[in-house]
Amino acid sequence: MVVLAALIALFSLVPLGFIGWVTYDVGWETVKTLVFRPRVGELVLNTVYLELIAIPLSIIVAVATAFLTERSDIPFARLWAWLAVTPLAVPAFVHSYAWVSLIPSMHGLASGVFVAVLAYYPFLYLPVAATLRRLDPAVEDAAASLGLAPAAVFFRVVLPQLRIPLCGGSLLIGLHLLSEYGLFAMIRFDTLATAIVDQFQSSYNSPAANMIGGVLVACCLFLLALEVLLRGNERYARVGTGTARPADRQKLGRFRLPALLLPAAMAALTLGVPLITLGRWLWLGGLAIWDGAVTGAVVQTLVLALAGGVLTTIAAVPMAWLSVRAPGRLQRLLEACHYYVGSLPGVVVALALVSITVRFLLPLYQTFAMLLAGYVLMFLPRALVGLRASIAQAPVELERAAMALGRTPGQALRQVTLRLAAPGAAAGVALVALGITNELTATLMLAPNGVETLATRFWSLTSEIDYVAAAPYAVMMVALSLPLTLLLHAQSKRTAGQ
Repeated sequence: MVVLAALIALFSLVPLGFIGWVTYDVGWETVKTLVFRPRVGELVLNTVYLELIAIPLSIIVAVATAFLTERSDIPFARLWAWLAVTPLAVPAFVHSYAWVSLIPSMHGLASGVFVAVLAYYPFLYLPVAATLRRLDPAVEDAAASLGLAPAAVFFRVVLPQLRIPLCGGSLLIGLHLLSEYGLFAMIRFDTLATAIVDQFQSSYNSPAANMIGGVLVACCLFLLALEVLLRGNERYARVGTGTARPADRQKLGRFRLPALLLPAAMAALTLGVPLITLGRWLWLGGLAIWDGAVTGAVVQTLVLALAGGVLTTIAAVPMAWLSVRAPGRLQRLLEACHYYVGSLPGVVVALALVSITVRFLLPLYQTFAMLLAGYVLMFLPRALVGLRASIAQAPVELERAAMALGRTPGQALRQVTLRLAAPGAAAGVALVALGITNELTATLMLAPNGVETLATRFWSLTSEIDYVAAAPYAVMMVALSLPLTLLLHAQSKRTAGQ
């Protein structure tokens, strides 16, 4: 497992190696000129402010919504739970454009934080809700019997047990905030990622863009170190006689109806505004905007999403197992290699692969193999977070029992741990497929000639200010993503035996 994880980690270092090679090629004096300047400092501050505000707000919204839908007697809890997941079906740049269309004056940090929370808080809601379903309520009952009030039970007993999903989901959101381009470009809020893309658009092989990419990698490594520090090495699997009973839903009393305001408001903000905007585009275009090009883009998007999701999840298995079963310095180093690439914009990953294929592997240039390799690099963190949490919930004693009964370590892993972690693997495939369905910049650069996905067609038409013709592609992106969000929600419930 260490060898397999090391090979994937080595492959993940390709973009970093590309940035390092460019840094060496331009020389230290040029590096100082391009990196240590006021504009880069402003971009770093913008990115830091974005992370410091958006992540805590996402945690508050996700935990509150998950508690209401999983642990309270709020009306229509199952409906609100599904609606809390469905914003993942709407691409981030569609969220941004919908709000800019509604309120053209939206721009800057506050607007960027607002739209980012709406677009990304489901990445925290999913693991938090899944963990709340699996927690053993006997621990909470014991705390209540010792005299703790319900609020104290939540903060002293329940919340500490949410550490892994909170850390993993926050890291995932943090990486997205570092690498997101389309959302903040439409909001007109400059970050490190938007500056990189702007530099590459002005100069295809811009040293300045690569230097800013190096700063972005440093920010990612800081996030990784902080997540490892906060996560700790506590054990979260339950081992004991019998099975944990489902937790009782808390009665909200007179607050039952007011509590509906939070999930209803989030559903209206995350789904209502984008759907109204897309509906207006479709109404203006009529049936004439639905043509054969839409069908071709749908088929190609489906093939790439499924293939990329499966390959990325398989590549994440060794590292996910090692991070739970064999924590240590080597594991943390390899895990950092898996995670850091998720903070890079797709354009940086794509240019690194293009440079290598053109110089050393020309037959692979603009092939499906290289496009899928780019997807694996970009979406490894998505697959790894879900797998790691699922394997953490599979007691290691079951592996040891299987080996005591004659199974080899590999057989015990396949027949016991991976079966128990299957819901997390399915969720990983779905999360990666969601990302590929909405991925833009890397697909534009790595896809073979003639390959056009829904995202690339949508962006191409909106760049030409043809918003009416772009509407079907946006609608189909949402339609393809909805089943994946349903799968994510269903698998998270299956993990809890529901």
